[in-house]
Amino acid sequence: MSLNNPVQEPPHENGLGKPTPTIKPVGTSPRGGVQPDYAALVNFLVQAFLESPKSLSVDCEMSQGNTRAWLRVAFEGEDKGRVFGRGGRNIQAIRTVIEAAALAAGQSVHLDIYGSPARSLETPPENREGPKKDPPRRPSAPIPSSKSRTN
Repeated sequence: MSLNNPVQEPPHENGLGKPTPTIKPVGTSPRGGVQPDYAALVNFLVQAFLESPKSLSVDCEMSQGNTRAWLRVAFEGEDKGRVFGRGGRNIQAIRTVIEAAALAAGQSVHLDIYGSPARSLETPPENREGPKKDPPRRPSAPIPSSKSRTN
């Protein structure tokens, strides 16, 4: 075996049985560095949380000077809880990764999340009940009066 011959490794899997996608740069940033492919990065980060990854839609719009990126992400409403996570931890982690990529490229980024348009914010989800309220309590015994009786 020669040390000069490069060994090709098989593609790494992401734990879902699919090969991990390589994220290729799109162009150059204002600093002269490589501009990240924000749409591919968001696709990669969000798809892991989705029940149906085909419902994911990502749109990236760059400002004229290529200094700001505006990302719009939409997916089915049922997946919203998984994407946001408890207390918004998942979405905050996704935002942090995207902001780090933008910072490295000398850019800023804004991420907008859109849910399913079929569901209004005012209507509760069909499969959840509202918060249960305890019935009003009655005192178990009459409260004695503080006045003394005179006969």
